[in-house]
Amino acid sequence: MIDSVDNMKMEPSSPTDRDRFPFSRSSSTGSLHTLSSSAPNSDDEDSDNKSSTISYKERRREAHTQAEQKRRDAIKKGYDSLQDLVPTCQQTDSSGYKLSKATVLQKSIDYIQFLLQQKKKQEEERNALRKEVVALRIMQANYEQIVKAHQNQPGQAEMRVSDETKFQVFQTVMDQLFLTFSNISVANFAELSACVISWLEEHCKPQALHQLVVSILQQLNSQMMQGNIRG
Repeated sequence: MIDSVDNMKMEPSSPTDRDRFPFSRSSSTGSLHTLSSSAPNSDDEDSDNKSSTISYKERRREAHTQAEQKRRDAIKKGYDSLQDLVPTCQQTDSSGYKLSKATVLQKSIDYIQFLLQQKKKQEEERNALRKEVVALRIMQANYEQIVKAHQNQPGQAEMRVSDETKFQVFQTVMDQLFLTFSNISVANFAELSACVISWLEEHCKPQALHQLVVSILQQLNSQMMQGNIRG
């Protein structure tokens, strides 16, 4: 029995057994450890990828939220500036609430159109004033030439009418015209317009003014002659 056991111990393993199990126990154990150790690493990588993807989406969402908030703040600031600049927006509506954005925009448009009309009107007035300035300068130049011509002819200085006499004639003419107009009584603007037109046709036509001026000059001339006689 002992010999048989020894023979069994000393007998090498058969080729079939060696071929059937080519790997040793240690190698098979190592391979199992290798496979088992590789599985957790793949799970960690997947979790890292997922976390990075989630964090990227969160960062993108946060950036979009911040950009949207900046846009809303800029719009609100613009509407506040409009309300401060436009006089008609510096008030609440009839219900007591703050003006809506649509109302602020419409009032701003109306105010801009009003300013454009005012600018056009001022430009027209400025052009009219420029034309008047040009006309006055032409008149000034003409009067200066007349003055120079009279200064160059001293013999005619005695024949010139003084400014005081001219003013006196003009004042007398205007007083006479005022007396004719003061007799008119009107109750409203329509009657005043009608009376003014008829008064102009009657008292301010060239023939009537000519007769009035001649009579006034004759009166002044007689007064001057009487004064000279008395002197």
